[in-house]
Parts: sequence; C-alpha cells; structure tokens
Amino acid sequence: MESINKKGHNIWTTLTLIILAIFALFIAYPLILVLYKSFIDPESGVLTLSYFTKFFSKRFYWSTLVNSFEVTICTTLLSVIIGLPMAYIMKKVKIKGSGLLSILIVISYLSPPFIGAYAWIQLLGRNGALTNIINSIFHVKMNGIYGFSGIVLVFTLQSYPLVYMYITGALKNLDNSLNEAAESLGCTGINRVIKIIMPLIMPTMFASSLLVFMRVFADFGTPMLIGEGFKTIPVLIYTQFMSEVGGDDGFAAALCVIVIIVTILLFFLQRFMANRNTYSMSALKPMEAKKEKGLKNIAHVFVYFVAFLSIIPQIVVIYTSFLNNNGGQVFTKGFSLKSYKATLLAKDNSVIRNTYLFGLAAIAIIVILGVLISYLTVRKKNFFTHLLDTLTMFPYIIPGSVLGISFLFGFNRKPLLLSGTAVIMIVAFSIRRMPYTIRSSTAIIGQISPSVEEAAISLGASEMKSFTKVTVPMMLPGVLAGAIMSWITVISELSSSIILYTTNTKTLTVSIYTEVIRGNYGNASAYSTILTLTAVTSLMLFFKISGKKEVSI
Repeated sequence: MESINKKGHNIWTTLTLIILAIFALFIAYPLILVLYKSFIDPESGVLTLSYFTKFFSKRFYWSTLVNSFEVTICTTLLSVIIGLPMAYIMKKVKIKGSGLLSILIVISYLSPPFIGAYAWIQLLGRNGALTNIINSIFHVKMNGIYGFSGIVLVFTLQSYPLVYMYITGALKNLDNSLNEAAESLGCTGINRVIKIIMPLIMPTMFASSLLVFMRVFADFGTPMLIGEGFKTIPVLIYTQFMSEVGGDDGFAAALCVIVIIVTILLFFLQRFMANRNTYSMSALKPMEAKKEKGLKNIAHVFVYFVAFLSIIPQIVVIYTSFLNNNGGQVFTKGFSLKSYKATLLAKDNSVIRNTYLFGLAAIAIIVILGVLISYLTVRKKNFFTHLLDTLTMFPYIIPGSVLGISFLFGFNRKPLLLSGTAVIMIVAFSIRRMPYTIRSSTAIIGQISPSVEEAAISLGASEMKSFTKVTVPMMLPGVLAGAIMSWITVISELSSSIILYTTNTKTLTVSIYTEVIRGNYGNASAYSTILTLTAVTSLMLFFKISGKKEVSI
C-alpha cells in the first residue's frame, strides 16, 4: 500500500511540474519579456525609464489612462444602478415572461461589446436610423453616438447583466424572514431595502462592480469603433503596437506594464473587499415573487424597457443581415440573402470553420487542464500546486490585448516560432479562459467528499484510477456546463485574436471587426448573426445539461 501511495504521489507531482512548466512557458515567459522590453533600450541595451517618462510627460498619452478611468467608473456606477433594481424586481415581483427576459439579459452579456457598438452606430450614428428621425422631428443636428457618452452607453448595457447575475445569486440565499421581521417592526418599503437587503448583498455588489471595472478597463473594441477622438489606454496600446508606420515595441511594452499594474491592484482590491465583507447565509425561507397591483406594476415597464435596450444590438444586426445591399456597404430597398452569400458562400471564407475548430480545441484543453489543476490545488496542496494556482490566475487579471502582445514578443522567432499559426490562437484562447473553468471546477471538487475517493483506494484502486473513475464522473455535469459557458466566451474573444490573427487564422470576431472598419455592415451583420445564433444555441444546451433555467453567479 505504501508503494502504491508513493507511486501515486510521484504521478501527481510529475503532473504538477508538467502543467507548471506549460504555464511558465505561456504566461510567465511572455510577461517577463514585456517587462524586459519596457525597461531596456533596444539600441544600447541599457536600463532606461524613457518609455515611462514619455508616457507620463505627454498629455496625449497619460490622458488615455484618465479617459479609461472616467469610462470605467461611470460604467460601473450605471451598471450597479441598473443591475441592482433589475435583480431585486425580478426576485420580488412576478414579471410576465421573466424566464425569457433573463435569457435575453444573459445573451446581451455574452455578446461581444463591439457588436453593440456598431449596432448603435447604425441606430444613433451620424446617419443612423434614429438620428435621422430625431433630427427631422426636432430640427436639430445630432453628432451621433461617438465619444465618451456612446462608449459609456454601450458598456453599461453590456455590463449591467454581470451585476444582475451576481446579485440574483446573492438574493437566492437571502432569508425572507429577515424582511418579514423588519416589516413587523415598522420598517417598510424602501427603508427595508436600504437597511436590511443592501448591507447583506454589499459584498456581492462590490465583487460584481470590480469585475465590471476590470472588464471595461481592458476592452479595446468598443472605444476603437466609436471613440473617435476619445482614446482609452487599450486603444493606445493597440495603435502603438500595430502602427502601419512602424510600431514602437518598447513603448507598447511600457503601456502593457502600466495596464498590468492597474489591473493587478484592482484584482487585489476585489480580493480584499470580498474577504473583508462576507456573510454566510442559508435561505430557510427564500424570497418569493408576488403579483403587484396598482402603481407598483410600473416595475414591469422598467424591466421590459431595460431588457429591450439590452437586446437591441442583436435585433439590429439580425435585421441588417437580411437587408438588400450593394456590395455590403450601401443598403437598398427590400430584403435579400446577399450578405450571407458574401460570407457563408465565399470561396476563400474560412472564418467560421476557424472559429469553431479553434474554439473546440481550446475548450478541450481548458476542460482537461482545468479539471487537473483544480484537483491538484484542492486535493494535493503543496508549494508547487499553490504556485500553479497563483500563476493560472494571471490571464484572468491581464487584458487580452496585453496577452496577445506578450505572445508575439515571446513566440516570434525560433525555436518557439508560433506567431501566425493556428497554435498560437488556440493557446491564447485556452490561457485566456482557463481561470473561469478552474474556479468552477474547484467549487465542484469542494462539494465532493474525499471519503469517496478514499473508499475506492481502500478497495484496491490506485489514486489515478480513483480520480478518473470516481471523481471525474461526479464532476462531469458541472464541468460540461461550465465548458459550454467558456465556449461562448472563447468564440466571442477579440482582444487577443485581433493582435495574433493572420489571413489564414481569422475568426468570426476579427472578421466582424474588420468588416465594420471597412463599412461593410451587411457582411458584419451576417457574421454577427451567426455568432449570436451560436451563443443562443450553446446557452440552450447549457440549460439542458445543467438543469437550470437561468444563469446566476
């Protein structure tokens, strides 16, 4: 028995070191190169702070960081202002079609933000449908949705669902007897919400708010499309690195370091707030939705209006994809399938195949490594597994554009020449979305008693056999459900793929972005519709496998 345990221990140690080496190669090594390039002069090879001095000494550069903070702070506040009452109303009031509304809200969250950006351009751009109507009715001349206000609008409608899902999950664990006790003591209406419910869900609200902040701060697609003169720091990083007149690698690396520092500080702030403000509650008497009468039914109007605004981008792109057009740029009267013929039936079109193949390959890697890493960090705790757990969290913190640039720094020459290949795209997708599967798998393993595995070992099974035959099958439903959600985020990835793609490795999101830049809204809408339908189908599959009727975090 001792030799079996020793052998099992050696297997798990070997696995830990192999996985640690993989993550060291694809996370630590590229990020160290970014750090190196930001401090080293390429010509003299000496240590320098010139790149950082350049950034902080010129308003044109450091104002992008200020702009990013302005956008993210406003978006975060508005997301909470919308997401909190939405979650509370949906839990407290019987809303007709609440199940469908929840699905629509989740779809709006899973859709890439830049799709919402170009959909709103078609509605509120300088020549948008709504812009023309407003201008003709009120005899004004709107400049469109571009700039700060447009960016905040798109981000808010795409981010509040995250707050909504988090708070919905928190309200499920809220014991309604506290509400009833407060009401019996004379605390009614809005006072009860402020004094009882708000303090209890405050940790969840902080956690979701910081996640929104980090997500918006790192996004580059939306401000790139509708920012115009209002630049954010992810846009600056992209333009400095990908400049057609010769990008400045060292300066782009310094910008990446600044963004990494900011996001790491935000991450630790999130951890601190979560650890400091946590409550454990069991809902012995959960909140129940009740029918409201009279003026209280105005809640229906608020919920329907917000849900409609959220899903407008998907409605617009689907509608636009069927409009008759001249070459995808100029829409003419009537409907046709020209946009789909130009995309689906194009001879050199491989973007849909690439998206699905890269996505499936990435999900396979994510599931296998995610399950192994979560098992090692929960069941086989030691120095190496703790180091692995820390290292695997970095892609969660680091923006996709920064990861893409670091990959090009690290794998652009032999013997690790991966740039321009499908491999680097698959690895980037896998690394980017791995933390989500690891966290969900860790939670599942925490619910499985170690005594189950011990019983299998006592009956003669090895540790590895106990893991594959007992633990993995018990984890499988939860892991598959998590894998489907990861799949939706993988196929919607833009930030890293826009840096790493070539003509042969284009994906749907890259094609949508490039078509929008060219003004080919018909083709962009057709691609977006395919992406949206894939996400909706995947979401339905998630509900089927998980047995849930909603997505809550």
